[in-house]
Amino acid sequence: MSDFGAPPVIPTELQQYNSYVEDPKWQAKFSYIWAAVVGAAFLASVPHIVQSIRNRRLFRGMITGVTEYSVGKHYQLASGQDAIPTHVKRRVSGVVHTLCSTMLWTLPGVELNLGQMLLVGGYLAIVVASIAMNIDLVTYPNRAGFIALAQFPVVFLFGTKNSIVSLILGPGNGYERLNYIHRWSGRGLFIAATIHGALWIKNHLIWDLPILGQQKETSGVAALGVLCGIVLTSLRPVRRWFYQSFFIVHVLGYVAFFITICYHTTYASPWIFPPLAFYGFDILLRVFRYRIKDATLVPVDTNMTLIHIHDCDDGWLAGQHVRLRVFIGARVFESHPLTILNAPPASSCMPSSTVTLAARAVGDWTREINAYALAEQARLRGEKDANQSATGAQIQVMIDGPYGGCSIDLGQHESVLLVAGGSGAAFTLGLLDDLIARCTRLGRPSGERTRRIEFAWCVRSYGALHWFAPRLEALARACAGTTLDLHVSVYVTCLCAPAEVPFVPNMDVTIVERPSVVDLLRAFVTPPSCAHPNPAKASDKKVEADAESISVESVSDDIEGAPSGRVAVSDRLAWVGLGGGVAVCAAGPESMTREAQNAVARIGLTRGVELGGVALHTELFAM
Repeated sequence: MSDFGAPPVIPTELQQYNSYVEDPKWQAKFSYIWAAVVGAAFLASVPHIVQSIRNRRLFRGMITGVTEYSVGKHYQLASGQDAIPTHVKRRVSGVVHTLCSTMLWTLPGVELNLGQMLLVGGYLAIVVASIAMNIDLVTYPNRAGFIALAQFPVVFLFGTKNSIVSLILGPGNGYERLNYIHRWSGRGLFIAATIHGALWIKNHLIWDLPILGQQKETSGVAALGVLCGIVLTSLRPVRRWFYQSFFIVHVLGYVAFFITICYHTTYASPWIFPPLAFYGFDILLRVFRYRIKDATLVPVDTNMTLIHIHDCDDGWLAGQHVRLRVFIGARVFESHPLTILNAPPASSCMPSSTVTLAARAVGDWTREINAYALAEQARLRGEKDANQSATGAQIQVMIDGPYGGCSIDLGQHESVLLVAGGSGAAFTLGLLDDLIARCTRLGRPSGERTRRIEFAWCVRSYGALHWFAPRLEALARACAGTTLDLHVSVYVTCLCAPAEVPFVPNMDVTIVERPSVVDLLRAFVTPPSCAHPNPAKASDKKVEADAESISVESVSDDIEGAPSGRVAVSDRLAWVGLGGGVAVCAAGPESMTREAQNAVARIGLTRGVELGGVALHTELFAM
């Protein structure tokens, strides 16, 4: 046979674009980029992870959930003196936090801060670039479809409650802090799928081809329609006002979407397995963390119900929450997130084998729980059997968790500002309980350097103070005679009956519109200009009432164990907050958390290095 040589090579500019060869390469490039970003986030979190390992908080309750029958040593007091570690200027930390504070700026009506907007904008830019680079997209619209498939892992990785990313980033980086990536990656998927579908439909109309009829076209239109339904029902108004409907549509929608997309293209199968693995991992951990417990419902008033879940000794961190399901009538089919009010016994000022949750009666579910508790309490009080307790209603509940938590270690900061609005105090009270116990009862086991805590709470009426007054009083008394200074400021936003103010040591109650978090933080980091007289004895208290404010103070004897031997609280304030770091935690409505972010950004830029860094954690109570 004659040898005619090598076949001719078609010039590159004349070669026909092969979508099924070239587009998967762009899928790989897109995947490498987002995986590299996750890896960079992990490297940035290494110091936080190391600190969590030292504090024995890494993965606490992540696998086993809430546990019971903990060993007795958790209830023993630590030996040693309540000594504050040597005060050290933290210049490096101050510079790092100052740079990070620029990313905290946020605007009214925007769910994201500047850092999150930059991350989301970068993600969408990569999606668009992967779709449009080096291709005639109108002629070859498959590229957008391939990039839509490549986003499946991102959507599910950041959408599950037990995410692998949450594990590798350390405590305080739960699904509620990462869920915005899930939402925006889902919108990126929708953009890519819409471009792909719209251009194919356009081409079919140009060439006079049927849009429906063939399996590929019909299943593609069905998949795009299902995806549109998922995106529309995921908008914030629907999530907030019709959550149960949103949840049902969401679950059924992605199942239907997976089925239709697999019928549409065989190239979808490899991208289906990672989401199924992520979701399976989430379900597996939930199985290990589900608990059915006995609980007591205690109605404080018609607006608040405390839920005490018994036989819970360990497995959660202060500030975390659980998803609660109560076995009351038809409500057994609903579960809602509630913050744990107390720290675990190992790090609590009031060790007990219970998990306490606070359910404010603001929705149908919480109102029904409150009404049931009030009715059951009235029934028990009316019975003549002296053996029956009238303190609350006994029920059974199912808990799933814990989840979330604080992303910063408050004990590593010299000054701590806790700001809460309404029932948001449940979050800050848990952190306060843990921090006071570590600095006093446990003798600063991890070198906690906290010296001063300001607890600011905004409520609508004086009656709301009774929700957590006994717990606040116990925590305030736990600080008496120690090197830790706690001050409680309560801001009541309506003129009510001042006689309802409960006694809490070292507490000021003021009638005022909701204070500015910027002003609170600025005053908190400004040292006093002059010393004050020595405080009175612990048995002394002062109550002043007028049309403007009420001051309730109770201060202890001079502090023992301070560097100068015996230093009064007011004298100690003069050398607090000058380089040891400031931590701010805000929990409550979106307007408050947004204001806290802007306040930390402003103070961090102007005085961050001087203060040793201003760290922030916000807990937003919104869907």
